[in-house]
Amino acid sequence: MLTVAELQERQPPFALALGIRITAAAPERVTAEMVVREDLCTSPTIAHGGALMAFADSLGASATVLNLPPGAGTTTLESKTNFFAPAPAGSTITGVCEALHRGRRTMVWQTRILSAEGRLLAQVTQTQMVLTG
Repeated sequence: MLTVAELQERQPPFALALGIRITAAAPERVTAEMVVREDLCTSPTIAHGGALMAFADSLGASATVLNLPPGAGTTTLESKTNFFAPAPAGSTITGVCEALHRGRRTMVWQTRILSAEGRLLAQVTQTQMVLTG
């Protein structure tokens, strides 16, 4: 299994551009943090919904990578987001991505995005397809 450092190194350019920092990784759960920078915000200066969705999508993909057989890849098949509260610019948010289903062809993940105080900001459920040669 990949370590947190190895998984962080394998992040795609877009995840790196968002500033996602993986803090823990296991086959059934990945956690990460992201600072809500002003360039990720809408007006007023709160996190753009797309930035939150991309944060969760990146965590679901990372979690899937931890469960892939050798030589396989992954892509997002479906994603649904519910927004509950704003994340202001300058704040650090946490994503907790947990497995709902880890199958051979698909994996389903639920990511809770939380404020530093533990308030639920958004919840994302996504399906990742396992791509084999």
